[in-house]
Amino acid sequence: MGATFPFAMAAIREGFSEKSERSFSYLYLANVLGAVMGATVPLLMIEEWGFRKTLHAGAAFNLCLATAAFLLSLATTQRATHETETREPTPPTRPASAWPYWVLFGTGFTSMAVEIVWIRLYTPGLGTFVYAFATILGLYLGATYLGSQYYRRMHRLEQGTSGMLFAFLALSVVFPLLICDPRLPIIYHLRVLSLLPFSFLAGWITPMVLDSVSHGDPDRAGRGYAVNIVGCVLGPLVAGFVLLPWLGERYTLLVCALPWMAVSFRLRSATAPTDKMLPRGLWKPALVSLLALVLVGTTNDYETRYTPREVLRDSTATVTALGSGMEKQLLVNGMGMTGLTPITKMIAHLPLAFLQSPPKNALVICFGMGTTHRSMLSWGISSTAVELVPSVVSLFPYFHADAKQLLHSANSHVVVNDGRFYLERSTSLYDVIVLDPPPPVEAAASSLLYSKEFYALAQQHLRPGGILQQWIPGSGDPFTLASVARALKESFPYVRVFRSIEKSQGCHFIASDSPFPSYSAETLASHPPPAAVADFLEWDAGSTAQRQFARLLQKELPINELIAPAADAPALQDDRPVNEYFLLRRLGNREYVRGLWRDLLAHVGLKAQ
Repeated sequence: MGATFPFAMAAIREGFSEKSERSFSYLYLANVLGAVMGATVPLLMIEEWGFRKTLHAGAAFNLCLATAAFLLSLATTQRATHETETREPTPPTRPASAWPYWVLFGTGFTSMAVEIVWIRLYTPGLGTFVYAFATILGLYLGATYLGSQYYRRMHRLEQGTSGMLFAFLALSVVFPLLICDPRLPIIYHLRVLSLLPFSFLAGWITPMVLDSVSHGDPDRAGRGYAVNIVGCVLGPLVAGFVLLPWLGERYTLLVCALPWMAVSFRLRSATAPTDKMLPRGLWKPALVSLLALVLVGTTNDYETRYTPREVLRDSTATVTALGSGMEKQLLVNGMGMTGLTPITKMIAHLPLAFLQSPPKNALVICFGMGTTHRSMLSWGISSTAVELVPSVVSLFPYFHADAKQLLHSANSHVVVNDGRFYLERSTSLYDVIVLDPPPPVEAAASSLLYSKEFYALAQQHLRPGGILQQWIPGSGDPFTLASVARALKESFPYVRVFRSIEKSQGCHFIASDSPFPSYSAETLASHPPPAAVADFLEWDAGSTAQRQFARLLQKELPINELIAPAADAPALQDDRPVNEYFLLRRLGNREYVRGLWRDLLAHVGLKAQ
């Protein structure tokens, strides 16, 4: 793919030498337009066909391109050979100075670095769906296309290369901080539009500088493009693993903007007379840069709307613990993950109580507030908890007073890793494996913890008679619930389902390779040790373990009852993550579309007719 631009530029120079000076921007424009399509259309294909068939379609398109290129080359080889023999050699172009290469590196670095920051800034409004990232990417590429198109309409190659252009680029880097300020009365979904100014300017500057470097020469274009790609590679690595954990979103954007401020001063000072540099050369970019600094210093982050709070950042996410008492909540990138609820205790106590022999150890996938891991430890067994986001584990003491003591317990093992990846590498066996994937059910990559392939992996790590407990929160999509239920039914010979004892419409699934005994509430309540009973009733001291189990048993329902409302839903698989890819299905639902319309009207203060 990296060789495409130089080869295509060489072909343009052979056939259209008089137009080849700006050939890179011509190809860049077409490439970005294709990228816009590639960021959106495959999502619909995946929903209908799955990953494998979508990849097959992509391979077929590439084969068509290769065939067309081959046939075209056969038709033009003879003419090109004749023209090459008669054409005088092209004199070498003068070497470019070093600074355009730094600009190309900088646009690549900044573009990819700020995209990592955008994910955190816009998640509170867009959510954690695959469509959220596609929206960010599509808007970025679309605005980049418009910026490139604007440059293409210019008459001169260097037109627009001025200090002010780079000063506005610096301002556009930090501009999202203003639009994402929670004090600003803007619909959160629309705040993502604040990435458009930067994307437009990046789409303008990058091909402009590359044209000025290459002047149609494929070798120089390839070198300049390679420098730009090096910046694209380093940008997300430095932003994600260095700047964001140390500085946060606000000052990461500032660090990305500062070099462009410096470039704007350099260009202006290089063209202005020394004695008149301040009034004529610096005041405009200085004013724009000052405005950028004002935005950094005066705007608020999303988490400032909560008090009390504790905020931690790492290479994975920005994590916020907030509230007090039983109102504490856990947010990851502004999205609510969990609260202090008996559901997270039931996730541990239900499968352990159903075991036919005393448990030895358990695995908890998704640490959250640590409540489930804490409940496991109350049984006096070894508990391994796996959590993807390091800062989530660090906030355990915010939610539970005994957290530090429990983390130092010999039975407590907390692993920072991806839950499924951990299982794939582990050789351990467990009596119980429980999981509560981060909400919503439609979250990107959550299908990896709901699929038949995951359940097959979990079976390999369960002892004979071991139990898998799967919690699925309430969902307005019966299709997704039916798909998860079918995946469990086809993976385990014995599955039982219980509605939540809370107001939530979620379900506890317990699945095993061995039959479940017909335990009564009294029998189940006799299995936990005293410490586990105390933990079970910690937030409902007036109740008893028997009463809690009785409430749950009364809410048992046949698994087929969950499948029946969407009988055509396939079992959820890695290749068909129907929970994540749902747009066409939702848009075909009139009630869903009407609900979106009512929500939009409510946001703008109107009533649906």
